This record gives sequence, structure tokens and C-alpha cells, in this order.
Amino acid sequence: MSLFESTEKANRQAAQPLAARMRPQTLDEFVGQEHFLGEGKLLRRLLLADRLGSVIFHGPPGTGKTTLARILAGASRSTFRQLSAVSDGVKHLREILADAMDRLSRDGQKTLLFIDEIHRFNKAQQDVLLPEVENGIVILVGATTENPFFTINNALISRSRIFQFETLSNDAIKTLVHRAIKDKARGLGQYPIRLHDDALEFLAEVSDGDARRALSALEVAVLSSEHNDEKHPIELTRERIAESVQRKAIAYDRDGDSHYDTISALIKSIRGSDCDAAIYWLARMLEGGEDVRFLARRLVILASEDVGNADPAALPLAVATAHACELVGLPECQLNLAQTVTYLACAPKSNAATLAIFEAKKDVRENRTVPVPRHLRDTHYKGSESLGHVGYQYAHDSEDAIVAQEYLGVEVEYYRPNPRGFEAELMTRLETIRKKLRGE
Repeated sequence: MSLFESTEKANRQAAQPLAARMRPQTLDEFVGQEHFLGEGKLLRRLLLADRLGSVIFHGPPGTGKTTLARILAGASRSTFRQLSAVSDGVKHLREILADAMDRLSRDGQKTLLFIDEIHRFNKAQQDVLLPEVENGIVILVGATTENPFFTINNALISRSRIFQFETLSNDAIKTLVHRAIKDKARGLGQYPIRLHDDALEFLAEVSDGDARRALSALEVAVLSSEHNDEKHPIELTRERIAESVQRKAIAYDRDGDSHYDTISALIKSIRGSDCDAAIYWLARMLEGGEDVRFLARRLVILASEDVGNADPAALPLAVATAHACELVGLPECQLNLAQTVTYLACAPKSNAATLAIFEAKKDVRENRTVPVPRHLRDTHYKGSESLGHVGYQYAHDSEDAIVAQEYLGVEVEYYRPNPRGFEAELMTRLETIRKKLRGE
């Protein structure tokens, strides 16, 4: 490399933000994702056996998808080529695939093609990849923040292994921060820095497992401070770090996986009667900008699906909350939502009514249709008696308003109350009713 090229490379590196400069360059430097990259795990075994095939990296930003793709290219001795599905089209993609074919034929060298945001490619664009992926012309590494089973062609999915990235742990973030502070070549090692323990803890917590966010905040905190000498280092206090982070960004997409995963967590927490978890997930969705009408609708559904007759007050409360959200809007309606979420979480639970309607509908779909008994048919017209619509016994004429007569024609029990809350009383009452209806 010439002096000019060396200077040019150094200038480009100096212009890069800290997070880009500190990208791990080997597997040993890579932090996190031990569930598939740790010793003896699948991806590491594939690399050691030189059997790396096409893969899809799925996970939140800042967890190392791009970095790991570059490392895999070096570890597999492949030429690294990168595309962005946001800005690059089919023409550029075909050029890269043609180059990969020539390189493999001429030099026997493989090409690792990294496509960032691969879910942005439409079906036709993704189909262009299929022949080269299937024939091993390129090792495809696709990165996506969306669920690949919803956004990537089944044909491409079937030819790739899916690796799900998790947000980095606090300890992993701390490791990366310490590394950046000590590294003189790529990091901030040229500055005298004293990072306070509570500041590091805060930075790791507020970064939400995003290494890029943590390193960006660290860089702002250092570069915005006066550069002192070793005797008077830059004091990175919790307050200084908090100023550098500013307001925490909430990783939440109202149309993506985060939306569906978080509402699932909210519903399951309420169903499981964990009031505190439910309130957290509600707060997460509200801070992420979720539509309060969507939240209210889901609570109305849950009131019947999971609480049901165990607490008959649950449904009216949920409906009232839905009206309140329309009436007052944010921010005040978050109080109505919080009241309903906590009530539903603490309420006794029963899905007996839900199971009853599902079971009855299954019978309607799959079994012979039951005719309406003659004595229950409509009699509000002349001639009904001549059709045999007679014999109905008016329930209120009996002492307890229960008459032993045929209401269905077949003996079934769809509704089976649970012994919880008000439904325990219904269970006792229903046992008596069913005995009288059977004439026992």
C-alpha cells in the first residue's frame, strides 16, 4: 500500500463514528449471540467445517448483523460484497452475481453477498437470487429487522438457515464500552477518561442492548468534554452520560414484529394475572406511539375471552375504557387504560364461554345440522299451528322459570364453568338447571 493510500485510509477511518471504528474484526472480538456463535454452537461449527451456506440474520438494530457478516467473509476466505435493499436494484444485484460467477470459475474463490434490509426486496427481486444461492455461486447473508417468515420468499427461506439475533446484555455492552475506552488505535484510548460505575450502569441500561447507541453516546460524552491531562481525566459521570444520551429512543414499530410481540406479551401477562408485567407492556406500547383504540379493542376482546363470567364486570369496564379513549384521547386516556389493565389482570379468569362457542361452531361446521324443534319455531303468523308449531311451554309460568322441555334435540354440554370468581356460583346454578331440564 502506497503512502497516499495509507493516508487516505487513515483519513476515512478518522471520519468514521466510534461505533464503526470499533467494529469487531474477528470472531474472538465479537460479543454476544452465544446461543448460535458460542463454542460448539451451530454457526461456529459450520465455519470450522468450512460448510457455511446462505443464512438470514434476523434481529433488532445494533446487535452485530453487519459486523458478523464481514467477519464470516474473512473466516470463510470469501470476497465480501454488500448491497442495501433500500437503495440498490436488480441491475446492481445481477452485476454482483455475474462477478461472483466469474470469480468462482477463474480463481475458485467464493463470494459472500451481504444484503442489508433484505425484506425491502420484493418477490421478483428476491427470486433473482435463487439460482446463485441454490448452486452455491454466492454465500448469501441477508439481514432484516422484520420476521423473515413474513417478509422473505419461502423458496429463499428453504435454502437458508435462520439465525435470530438477541439484544446485547448489559454485561456485553459494558465490555464494548471498556474496549472502546482502552483502544488507542480505533477507540478513545488517546483521551484520559474516568468512567464512573453508576454512569456505566446507566449507559448499559439505557442503550437497550444496542451497541451502536451505547458507543455513540460514549463518543458524544467524551468529545464534548474538555480534554485534560492524566492527572485531570475526563470525568464521565451519570449526569454527563445522561446528557449525551438525551431521550431514550423506544424501539417500537407499529406495523412490525415489535407491535405484534408486545401486544402478545401484554395479553399473556394479563391472562397470567401478572399485573406489574402487564402495566410495563402497556407503558412500552404507549411510549412507542401505539394507537390507543387498538389497545382498547384488544382489552374488550380479552375481557370476554379470558375473564368471561368469572367477573361479569370486566366487559362493561373494558367497553367503557374504549369509549373513554375516544372521548378524552391521549395523554389522559392512559389512566383509563391502566385502570382496565390492572383490573383485568387481577380479575378471576375463565375461558369457558370462549371454549363453548368454539366447540359449538365446530359442531355446526362438521356435524349434521340440528333442526329447530317444532315447539320452538316462530308462531307469529296465521297457519303456524297447521305446521305443527305448537306445544311451547312459557318458562315464566313455572315457579323457578325453568321448564323441562326440549330446546336443541340433542344432549350436549358446551358451557363448562370454572370454579373461579362469580363463575363458581354459575357452576352450582347450572348444575341445578341442567338437572331440571333433563326432568331429574
